[in-house]
Amino acid sequence: MHHLEPVLDFYFPVAPFDAVAVGVIDFNGLSFQTLERDKSRSGSCYYYDLASMTKVLTNSLSYFLSPDSFTREMLLCLSHRGGLPAWGLLQQRGWEETILSYGIKESPTLYSDFSALRVMLEFNRSGTDQKTLCQTVWDQEVLNWLDLSSHLPLLQFGYVGGEPNFGQVHDPNARVIKKYCSHAGLFGTIRGVCQTLINYQSRTGFITKVKEDLRQHQNRFALGWDRVSDPANTLAGAGCGPFTFGHLGFTGTSVWIDPDKMLGHVILTNATRDYWFEKKELNELRRALGQKIWEQK
Repeated sequence: MHHLEPVLDFYFPVAPFDAVAVGVIDFNGLSFQTLERDKSRSGSCYYYDLASMTKVLTNSLSYFLSPDSFTREMLLCLSHRGGLPAWGLLQQRGWEETILSYGIKESPTLYSDFSALRVMLEFNRSGTDQKTLCQTVWDQEVLNWLDLSSHLPLLQFGYVGGEPNFGQVHDPNARVIKKYCSHAGLFGTIRGVCQTLINYQSRTGFITKVKEDLRQHQNRFALGWDRVSDPANTLAGAGCGPFTFGHLGFTGTSVWIDPDKMLGHVILTNATRDYWFEKKELNELRRALGQKIWEQK
C-alpha cells in the first residue's frame, strides 16, 4: 500500500473531509490491505456512512443469496428499469404503501431509491427477512445505523436540525423511515467493508456472474451493480478493465471491482461533512487512487 501514500499526501491535506480509508482487495487470494488517514491523527478506525453502497450490500446481495425469490419485476427494479420515480420525500407513516403503489413496467434506466426500497419490500414478502439474510455475510464492523453504539468512532456527515451529524444516517428518507432499509443506512469500517466483500464472493461467486450479465446486456446496471461506461475517464480510475463494476455512495464512498484482474478497491470518506454540492477534490482523489491501484496488476 506504500505506492498509494504519495497520492494521499498530495490530495488529502486540502480535501474538505476529515478522514479517508482505502482498501485493496485480492479476490483470488481472498485477502485485503488497508490504508487510513485522519486529520485529527487519532488513529481511529472510523465507521463511515456508506450511503448508496448500501444497495449492493443489501438488494444485490439478497439476489445472489436467494435468486429464486426475485421475480422479473423485482429484477427490473434491481437494475433501476422498473419505471419508479427516482426520489421523493417519504413520511414515516404510510411510506410502504407509497412505494408499493407504483406499477412496475420495463422502462429506460432511472437510478431510483424508490426502486431499491421496492426490491426490499417485495423480497420481505417472499418470507425471508432481508436484513437477517444479509447479516450472514456482513462483517461485524458493518452495521445498520440504528445498531451503532455511541462508543464507536464516528465522523460528521453533514447536519441534522442545524447540529453536526454524528451517527445518524445522512439520507433524509432513511432517517424518516427509522428502520432498516435497503437504499441507504449501512455504516462500516474499511476493514468491515473489505471483509464483507470477500464474504460476498466466497458465498456467492458474484463477480463472475456480474461480469457475465455485463457481457450479455448493455444496460447500465448489472444485478444491482453499476458498470464503468468510460474506462479512460471513470471515477474507478483509468486502467480498469472493460467489465469493471461498482457503486458510489453520496457521502463520498465507493467500491469498484475488475473481474478480469479479480481486484477491487474501496474508498471511504466523509465528503459531506460540510456540504454536498462540490465533490471536485473527492473525484480527483478517486481517479488518482484508482489508477495507482489498477497499475499494480
